[in-house]
Amino acid sequence: MKKTKLTSKERHFFKTVHNAAFANPFSDLREKLDIKIAGLFPLVDRRESKDLCIKEVDHQIKKLEGQGRANINAFHGQDKEIITIVFLFDIFHKFRDDFDQLIKDQIKAEDISIKVPFAEKAMHMLHTKGFEDQSIPHYFSLSYQLRRAFYFISNSLVGSSPCMQKLKKHLWYNVFTYNIDLYNKFLWNKMEDFSTLLLGETGTGKGTAAKAIGRSGFIPFDTKKLCFTQSFTQAFSSLNLSQYPETLLESELFGHTKGAFTGAVDDYQGVFDRCSPHGSILLDEIGEIPNHVQIKLLRILQERSFSPVGTHEISRFNGRVIAATNRPKKEILHGKVFRDDFYYRLCSDIIEVPPLRTRIKERPSELDDLLDFTIKRMTGTRSEKLILKVKRIIDRQLGKDYQWPGNVRELEQCVRSVLLRRDYKGKETNWKETISLKQELAQGILDQNIDVPSLVSGYCKLLYDQLGTYEKVAKMTGLDRRTIKKHIMNFKQD
Repeated sequence: MKKTKLTSKERHFFKTVHNAAFANPFSDLREKLDIKIAGLFPLVDRRESKDLCIKEVDHQIKKLEGQGRANINAFHGQDKEIITIVFLFDIFHKFRDDFDQLIKDQIKAEDISIKVPFAEKAMHMLHTKGFEDQSIPHYFSLSYQLRRAFYFISNSLVGSSPCMQKLKKHLWYNVFTYNIDLYNKFLWNKMEDFSTLLLGETGTGKGTAAKAIGRSGFIPFDTKKLCFTQSFTQAFSSLNLSQYPETLLESELFGHTKGAFTGAVDDYQGVFDRCSPHGSILLDEIGEIPNHVQIKLLRILQERSFSPVGTHEISRFNGRVIAATNRPKKEILHGKVFRDDFYYRLCSDIIEVPPLRTRIKERPSELDDLLDFTIKRMTGTRSEKLILKVKRIIDRQLGKDYQWPGNVRELEQCVRSVLLRRDYKGKETNWKETISLKQELAQGILDQNIDVPSLVSGYCKLLYDQLGTYEKVAKMTGLDRRTIKKHIMNFKQD
């Protein structure tokens, strides 16, 4: 094919498109690039700028087609690299709505991978643009992965407060790294080596964030069957480690053989055996597991192998590990939760899920968005009337400064309570007591008029209100459990 070059004007435009294709869709940079491509003013609506950006890219490619230059093999060097990404960007967005419908249809079909009706058309477009036949299924699979990641991160994590935007941006990097080109060339089939730890208070949505990551992995496309090799609904599984007694935990994780222990009447596949090669596993409440289980999990992370209980036979794990805990980050960093070797292998990436009070403080209308989402999910329809009704009860009974100690999970219960009984009391009293106790202890230290027994008792009470058990307070303070209980039982707040 006769070689050509981009003009300086074309190169400037298409380089901007190239940069936009690699930019995180939840970043300010992507928004600025979309606006620049569309030639709009900075105050334009984000959705409008994206639509007009896509339209302008299509317009410029049609110019190339009219000149007989719309083929990657017509270019070389940097021009070829730029135009390759531009064509992928254009074709991806031409099928954006089709991918969204495929995601919805696959959710309904659950674990049966459905046929992709537009696959042949999309791959033919890639072929006409000069892409090699062996690379086309890969790019089609990558396009589907990109759309799934955006779909699940955008739709399942409601909110646009700065801390939520930061979370969404971080989740995208967790799936594709900071550079999609790097990911596409070297890491798309190596992400199982990158484990993730999600931190956050109880009820903040760590499970939802993990699910968004788990359903966004790369899944190859089967060109003969015209479907993906598995449904993304099979690609994510979760296990709450705190619900199993220590005697059964290893069996649930690694499986067991028949006769391995009393009651093991059959062979049993653990969660790592059940995970698909393209899947991810969420190990929830990982901060509560004992040291000897951490050692066995370290082997999973480090060697990708494990042995079921009752045998030395080696099994291989090919999936990705996502872990979650509500333990404070300070405790984790100070070595109070994990063994050092386990921590360093587990935490390729640490993602913090913000509490609801922070989200509302940064953007008060976030509460309305969450009420809208929650009510629509519960009732099946969107209702401004119900949103206003719930909001009135919250304002009247809890007040605008309520701290939502149970986070998003508490908000869901609040909505249910209001719809059932037009009432929700919350835990404001406990929160106010905690705040006033903190102030009292701090003031006593500043005024130098608080005795040591009162200071220790007050501190133990604060920790108990936060952590919920004498054992956790004892671990935090270094005191024994009986001493902690005595301090808390004898505590009197003036």
